[in-house]
Amino acid sequence: MGKTALSIGADTFAFFTRNPRGGASKPADPDDARALIKIMRENEFGPLVAHAPYTLNPCSSNPKVRNFAKMAMAEDLEKMEYLPGNYYNFHPGSHTGLGTEKGIELIADMLNEVISPDQSTTVLLETMAGKGSEIGSSFSEIAAIIDRVVLKDKIGVCLDTCHVSDAGYEIKDNLENVLDDFDEIIGLERLKALHINDSLNPAGAHKDRHAKIGEGWIGLDAIREVVHNPRLADLPCILETPQEDLSGYAREIEMLR
Repeated sequence: MGKTALSIGADTFAFFTRNPRGGASKPADPDDARALIKIMRENEFGPLVAHAPYTLNPCSSNPKVRNFAKMAMAEDLEKMEYLPGNYYNFHPGSHTGLGTEKGIELIADMLNEVISPDQSTTVLLETMAGKGSEIGSSFSEIAAIIDRVVLKDKIGVCLDTCHVSDAGYEIKDNLENVLDDFDEIIGLERLKALHINDSLNPAGAHKDRHAKIGEGWIGLDAIREVVHNPRLADLPCILETPQEDLSGYAREIEMLR
């Protein structure tokens, strides 16, 4: 993964901890992890942003789904220690009829069970678009989860540009106001990473349809403002745009730099 990132001009990357649709994960290879750490150190990489499987839903109405979420995150966090000091990002989940308040409670309960004081990984709650019964489309919902987490130094936020726009935050025309809101409600010190995506839909659509940079409603200029904003400049930026191959990401990295 490190060699591939270098080949397209990247100095960070995201990776799935297991199949994004769930299931068992492969055993870790400590030698490979050490080789990656060497590549990262020699090439001044920023923090990596691992991604939990999409099927991880700690606030589902189905107890089996909740149990898988707890098991998978506990396993993933243990494995992340082979790459110490990086980030583990996950979608807070969908309450599937339980209601937002109960969903927030269940998410925080799981985090309190799996996060340990000696882990070096920071767990990131991803901002969501708000489709269906998704939790985390408002800064206040993210803040409510964090408020319930005991080990707050192990928790942070990943802001997704497509998601926050689809959730109704006007990052296209009022980025500074959005960042002010985030700072007031959550605290910018909690913002650890960015998912950089254009959106096929206008602000407030609650659709979550990613687009290539400059080919969506947010647009290249607005996304450049995000990645070059002084308040966000030190954060790892992860592209999740719908590319056909790696050359598409290489073009976007060059474009945004």
